[in-house]
Amino acid sequence: MSDRTIDRVAQATPVRAARKIRGLSDRAIAWIFISPTIFLLLAINIFPLIWTIKLSFTNFKANRIGREIKDVGFRNYERILTDSDTWLNMQATAHFLFWTIFFQVLIGFALAWLINKKFRGNDLWTTIIVLPMMLSPAVVGNFWKFLYQPQIGLFNYIIAWFTGKDPSSFEMLGSVQLAPWSIVIVDTWMWTPFVMLICLAGLRSIPDYIYEAAEVDRASKLRQFFTITIPMVLPFLMLAVLFRGIENFKMFDLVVQLTGGGPGSTTELTSINLKREAFEKWRTGYASAYAIILFVTVFGLASIYVKALNRVKQR
Repeated sequence: MSDRTIDRVAQATPVRAARKIRGLSDRAIAWIFISPTIFLLLAINIFPLIWTIKLSFTNFKANRIGREIKDVGFRNYERILTDSDTWLNMQATAHFLFWTIFFQVLIGFALAWLINKKFRGNDLWTTIIVLPMMLSPAVVGNFWKFLYQPQIGLFNYIIAWFTGKDPSSFEMLGSVQLAPWSIVIVDTWMWTPFVMLICLAGLRSIPDYIYEAAEVDRASKLRQFFTITIPMVLPFLMLAVLFRGIENFKMFDLVVQLTGGGPGSTTELTSINLKREAFEKWRTGYASAYAIILFVTVFGLASIYVKALNRVKQR
């Protein structure tokens, strides 16, 4: 902004307003600038959370607005925590969460370690590997649903080529045993590149002189890997686990596209069950209590995990 423009703005400012602005401290001016953002955060995040907590203690149903709302105390929370179906959904979520994180960290770190080795076509392969995470979950879900088709799907033919079984003899999405693994495979395919990028950033942050000093001390490549590479990349790995853990705990769209929670309730994650309680059964108060339980679970586990992450960083 030029001096002439500043002078024009100053001249156009009313005298009373100019005196008030001059009398404000830097702290007050800072609060004036950030107050709209704080207001939006309160309106978008804090108010809905408080309203959800309030509804969780009632029998409110969103499809019956005129119905009398009664306070039921902790009955909704008690019914959720004593419902066997809730724990089955938690078990399905835990299975999905553990195996997706396990495979994504394992494969993601291996790919990052390979990409970190400079070779011909390095940038091209990095771009190809990263492509899946750029796609929409709806696109990925429909794409893999087609691949899983027992008659025409490519996935069944690849498995049949290795095992010798008839491609139409098994169905990934329709089998109680295979459906949970089908969603694990798709999520791993889609989000392993994200973990790879985080691990690659960690690998490239390690100074070369540390490896040079280790070579002077005649440390083998294997020892360098376990005493230098793993400890220095560990905070990045833990950060990737945190991000993917939070995202997969609330996974919804990809699983809905693939299985819809079926067969039966085999792949019905907590997020899908929450949606059914809120928008199919219209038990809004019950669903609000369910949402609060999930929020407290994620927030509590994430807080403990972040403390562990900070301890690893301080070592």
